[in-house]
Amino acid sequence: MKAEETVEIDLAGKTSLADTMIIASGRSQRHVGSIADKIIHEMKAKGFGNARVEGMPACDWVLIDAGDILVHIFRPEVRGFYNLEKIWGADRPAGALLAG
Repeated sequence: MKAEETVEIDLAGKTSLADTMIIASGRSQRHVGSIADKIIHEMKAKGFGNARVEGMPACDWVLIDAGDILVHIFRPEVRGFYNLEKIWGADRPAGALLAG
C-alpha cells in the first residue's frame, strides 16, 4: 500500500479507547483513501468484522476504529496539524516534518 511514516503507539494503560494506535501518511487524498480501503477489506477478509470508519468522503484523514486498534491515515499536512504523536507521547519517524 506504500503508506509512509508509519508509527505504532502503545496505548495500553494510557486510555480505554484502544490498546494500539497506528498512524500513517498517504501522499494524496486518493492515496489515503486507497490505503484505508485496503485495510478495511483485509480486516473483513481475515474475520475481524466491520470496523467503524470516518473521513472517507474527503480522504484528508481517515480513522478506522477496529476496537482494540485505531488506525489513522493522513495527508502529510493534515497529520502535522493534528500531531497525534505528540499528544500520545510518541516520536514521529526520523526526518518527518511537522506543520507549525
